[in-house]
Amino acid sequence: MKKISDLSAKEVMITGGFWKVLFDKVKSQVIPYQWKVLNDDIPGIPPSYCMSNFRVAAGKKEGEFGGCVFQDSDVGKWLEAVGYVLMQSSDPGLEELADSAIDDIVAAQQSDGYLNTYYIINGLDKRFTNLKDNHELYCLGHLLEGAVAYYQATGKDRLLNALIRYVDLVARLIGPEEGKKHGYPGHEEIELALMKLYSITKDEKHLKLARFFIDERGRAPFYFREETGKYGNKDHWKDSPFQYNYYQAGEPVREQQYAMGHAVRAMYLYSGMTDVAVKTGDSTLVDACKRLWNDVINRQMYITGAVGSSAYGESFTFDYDLPNDTIYAETCASIGLCFFAKRMMKMECNAQYGDILEKCLFNGVISGMSYDGTSFFYVNPLEVVPEASEKDYLRHHIQVTRQKWFGCACCPPNIARLLASVSNYAYSKSEDRILVHLFMESRVKTELKSGRIGFDIETNYPWDNVVFIKVNEAPSSPMQIAIRIPGWCENFELRINGNKVRYGLENGYAMIERVFQQEDKIELDLDMPVTMAEANPRVREDVGKIAVMRGPVVYCLEEVDNGKDLHRIYVERDTTFRCKYDKNFLGGAVLLESDGKKLSQTEWEPDKLYRKATKPEFDSIRLKWIPYYLWSNREPGEMVVWVKSE
Repeated sequence: MKKISDLSAKEVMITGGFWKVLFDKVKSQVIPYQWKVLNDDIPGIPPSYCMSNFRVAAGKKEGEFGGCVFQDSDVGKWLEAVGYVLMQSSDPGLEELADSAIDDIVAAQQSDGYLNTYYIINGLDKRFTNLKDNHELYCLGHLLEGAVAYYQATGKDRLLNALIRYVDLVARLIGPEEGKKHGYPGHEEIELALMKLYSITKDEKHLKLARFFIDERGRAPFYFREETGKYGNKDHWKDSPFQYNYYQAGEPVREQQYAMGHAVRAMYLYSGMTDVAVKTGDSTLVDACKRLWNDVINRQMYITGAVGSSAYGESFTFDYDLPNDTIYAETCASIGLCFFAKRMMKMECNAQYGDILEKCLFNGVISGMSYDGTSFFYVNPLEVVPEASEKDYLRHHIQVTRQKWFGCACCPPNIARLLASVSNYAYSKSEDRILVHLFMESRVKTELKSGRIGFDIETNYPWDNVVFIKVNEAPSSPMQIAIRIPGWCENFELRINGNKVRYGLENGYAMIERVFQQEDKIELDLDMPVTMAEANPRVREDVGKIAVMRGPVVYCLEEVDNGKDLHRIYVERDTTFRCKYDKNFLGGAVLLESDGKKLSQTEWEPDKLYRKATKPEFDSIRLKWIPYYLWSNREPGEMVVWVKSE
């Protein structure tokens, strides 16, 4: 396996464009807002209890534990977002705020290293007795990822050292050796965190523990069954087809043939598996990761990059089951798919991973946050009728407007940490090759085997179709710049200094190899027409329908622009679309207009439910399409992505 490594967030500086707007929003609006929420400082929304729990656990205040059993994890994600922001730009005030949070967290740590507020407050005698449901290792994972990011940004290791002590305690109690618990987390996350920790410490103990959690999962005798019997824990899925599949623990991970169970947990597991596979070169684990990847993206993923179609268990169901109006599609699941894609890009140079990463980022992830960064979707539907959400229990989980916060608030801080770290997803390197996965305005400086490479990317992607790469410094010997050609792009041109350039195509990447000179300017011109996508006929809900895309961006119709009863709208497949960039539309976006037609009701008797079938009559209408991720930022109303077509 040829080694491919990430560029760190410190090696990539976002300088402008689409992602800089979102990054700045996270820094200036999202992080301060979420800090207030974590401290129960915003009236009218569900209390978080997060920081309060740490202060109670530390003896700094009186009180009881509040919130979900996994409440500690929210501040871990918040700290991770802070860390990535500080890697891009210093902010003494923000750093001071994070240090104060770390003071409260570390103050709650027990003498043996244990650090989980639920058990510290409610009774340490029960700790590690319900790994299946009570999220101790999940919370440790998120706190650890926050500590790693903060250490990388600031060099401060107080929280990192505290959590290494906690990891040491876990390793003494859980593992393959006789006398230890042969357990693993019900909600995966610790696996990713341990691999990040290992990248810093190089301590084999951390790699060994991550690998154990992956190897042990799903092996007989099933640990969760033993744990339930020994400690009398509730078995939530007893006599259910889910049983341990909900936790991806129905069989060993190397034997799993398809994505199963809770979608977020699955994405985190597969990401951890890929980390371990890349680090160890374990071919059986590599094969499992590729098999599960193919199942997710080819049979269980929405066109927006959303995964997890069922509200029951927030889960995968079966192949091609992708309902648009009873969908679950948790924001965290799309974020998890980004994690999975990023790690698969380290496994091999193949543009399909970048394609899915881009699809998720532009659609399934940022749809989870409002334009102003202070309200959020947990669920990301592709079809909404407000009355159905209000009156139909099966659609009650479908919110028409984003919420200020949630009692179970995993998604908002997850969005923050991903958007704060998005520069870390754009590039990677391998010996004398730099790989460009995403197109964002940025400045890159890194070391290759042959020497230092530095370049700037200038683009207004995804609204414009041209990407410029200006070389600032380069090795004196030949090297490669590998540029992902998006799967949606059928035609493109590459030029250097205005002249066409020779390149090779390798798994969707255009490989330019030469001795680059300072001031060389690569120009990538991507053909970006509006296209109509259709789903595999096995997807029952989308037969006879189309979805509209331009580049990586999925579009939708909203009631505010197109009136009610969007289910009656039809679009001809040869329709011409008019594109226009509107700088005033929610921060700026390319909007689309097209002709359409709407099934007429004028010939129907008002109270008649059925009649003999006749030739349908239509009214001509003009349609306005907006990027899907921007829906529900204006007046509440209907929304639809998949539209009927003849």
